[in-house]
Amino acid sequence: MNSDENNKFLLAAALFCALAALSHVGCIVFGGDWYRFFGAGEPMAQMAEQGLWYPTIVTSGIVVILSIWSLYALSGAGAIKRLPLTRLALVAIASIFLFRGFSFVVLVPKFPENSLTFWLVSSAICVVIGSLFAVGAFQKWSELGRKNAF
Repeated sequence: MNSDENNKFLLAAALFCALAALSHVGCIVFGGDWYRFFGAGEPMAQMAEQGLWYPTIVTSGIVVILSIWSLYALSGAGAIKRLPLTRLALVAIASIFLFRGFSFVVLVPKFPENSLTFWLVSSAICVVIGSLFAVGAFQKWSELGRKNAF
């Protein structure tokens, strides 16, 4: 791959992470109906409607993580300045997304309030995003490992 080109897989991963972060912001802003629509479970929706802080804190944490991961994808793609430990971060992010995507069978009983639709859709999304990170990191591996890449 030409090192002057941006990596399309990592650009797509960045876009999907940013969209996921925005959808989580929507849950914070629009409350219970959004939590229900995205399948977060009735308890989270009710807590949000009651004005409790727990859904906002948890969802804000997810927004921050997804935003950072989007920046790392952009960094790995060459669209922004190289962030520290980009290569390690891309592998870790890909692994986390893929683990989350494939481990839903084990997670479902631990979170019975989440709908089956939530688990199937969110797991599929995680597998897609994780795959984008993995393929993109693989394609840029040698370039990301060069001196001054970290």
